[in-house]
Amino acid sequence: MRGRRTTPSQVFALTLMVAASGLILAACGREAETKQPQPRPVRTTTIEKRESLVPLTFTGRIEAEDEVSVAFRIAGRLLANDAKVGERVEAGQLLAQLESQNELSNLRQAQAALSAAQGQLTQARNHYERQETLLGQGWTTRANFEAATQARQTAQSQVEAAEAQVSSAHDLVSFTELRADAPGKITATGPAAGEVVQAGQMIAKIARQDGRDAVFDVGAQMVRAAPADVEVAVSLTDDPKVTARGRIRQIAAQADPVTRTFEVKVGLTDPPAAMRLGATVNGRVESSSGPVIDIPASALTRINQQPAVWIVDRATSLVSARNVDILRFDQAQVIVSQGLDAGEIVVTAGVQALHPGQEVRVLGSGP
Repeated sequence: MRGRRTTPSQVFALTLMVAASGLILAACGREAETKQPQPRPVRTTTIEKRESLVPLTFTGRIEAEDEVSVAFRIAGRLLANDAKVGERVEAGQLLAQLESQNELSNLRQAQAALSAAQGQLTQARNHYERQETLLGQGWTTRANFEAATQARQTAQSQVEAAEAQVSSAHDLVSFTELRADAPGKITATGPAAGEVVQAGQMIAKIARQDGRDAVFDVGAQMVRAAPADVEVAVSLTDDPKVTARGRIRQIAAQADPVTRTFEVKVGLTDPPAAMRLGATVNGRVESSSGPVIDIPASALTRINQQPAVWIVDRATSLVSARNVDILRFDQAQVIVSQGLDAGEIVVTAGVQALHPGQEVRVLGSGP
């Protein structure tokens, strides 16, 4: 079988096609050589060291600045206890009573003894005066006069002793009544009527109206970390909008033997009425932890399975990755303990699209 012959026109067309293809490829090569990668736009921030304030929070309760336990000075059977928790009392108001039959009997006995001593004193004085007159007239002896003088002095001493017994008996009778020594509010009560109580046993607790404290049980580390004369922000646990401020008034000298915490009393300045005695509150203070470096959380990435950031070279605008150590972080901010120095530029937006040695164009500072 004979092959088909190529005509001169077909050869010429094929030559034109090969030449055109060469020109197209050459043009594409020159365009690829002249086209350079564009710098990637990013946002950055310049590293600065600043003083870090670490918040310290703790939970406590509201107590009276001056709270006293009132009790009887003598033992006895409780006749009545009218103290009620939450009741406001005034100075001198009767709170409780003991049965006073024995004390009243002792008072009457002391009064009777005083009357007898006063009668003996009157008789001794009359005898002394007679002996004094007779001695002046020469009708008695010096010995009789001296005996009358001694009898009068003895009777006088017996009267004074009887008066002291009456005063003591009056006191014992008054001790059967328990009265408030200052205005305030009753925060706790003791035994009920009918019980036998001992001297000094708590009958009621009165929170005086002088002021209020926020009392916290704080660990030794937090006590050491809190600066001197620090202001404490206090808020109700169930209603954080109710707030007050105060300063540390007293720190216990010894830790609680069970919890190993120290009792810290914060004197409140003009506490609101909603901060009632016994209410649970939160306290907050800020303690300095020294100079730290913080960066926006958006600047953080991971390289080699470790936290890292992208650093921009000021001279070349090229980026490089660097691993950092994180001290603490939240949703918006990261505190870096190692890996960064003041003055360095860190990429805060566009970090996921970067690679080492890439040129960047800074759009502005900020996250």
